[in-house]
Amino acid sequence: MAEDTSRAPSILDRRRLSRRRSDTGSEVARIKTDGIHTWTEAEIAQFEERHPIGTKARLAFALLLYTAQRRSDVVGMGRRHVRNGTIAVRQQKTGTMLQIPVHPKLREALGATFDKHLTFLVTEFGKPFSFAGFGNCDRCAEVGLPKECSAHGLRKAACRRLAEAGCTAHQIRAISGHASLREVERYTKAADQAELARQAFEKEQRRTDVG
Repeated sequence: MAEDTSRAPSILDRRRLSRRRSDTGSEVARIKTDGIHTWTEAEIAQFEERHPIGTKARLAFALLLYTAQRRSDVVGMGRRHVRNGTIAVRQQKTGTMLQIPVHPKLREALGATFDKHLTFLVTEFGKPFSFAGFGNCDRCAEVGLPKECSAHGLRKAACRRLAEAGCTAHQIRAISGHASLREVERYTKAADQAELARQAFEKEQRRTDVG
């Protein structure tokens, strides 16, 4: 579940590649990208099948998917942050303080965790993961998942699921802690489009059936 940035062009590389013309004046292709890959439901199911409840990989996966947080925040989570059915998170990137309800599936994963450490996720030596160390702990390749499946992609999958469940941008942001609504609205717009398309076909089908 590592964010392997070495496998993708850097931001500066993407900017250079997207220029309309190179320094020599020749035309260059504009690269279109949707950013970091969002895990699909099939990929989520594939990972869960390979890593059952009680494994370290499944716990890390559940913390990422069911809190919608960045790996920099997940590595610091511990039992002391859980109170009254919520988990408290102060985001490293933004400083935002969040109180996130503990999802039933996350509660199940936490219940299978041996609870003697300061953080939920620890190394083989019983020490908390560093941000970089957790990023290098990859269990996707052995499952046969594509290299694009990353920790951040689970955060995006969590937002996608919330949008598909009908949550508003404000509701999603209350969990994910995104700095701007514009980032979150990408998920709600995509979900709205899919739902509107489904409704359109249902109307067309009813009309066809009547005719």
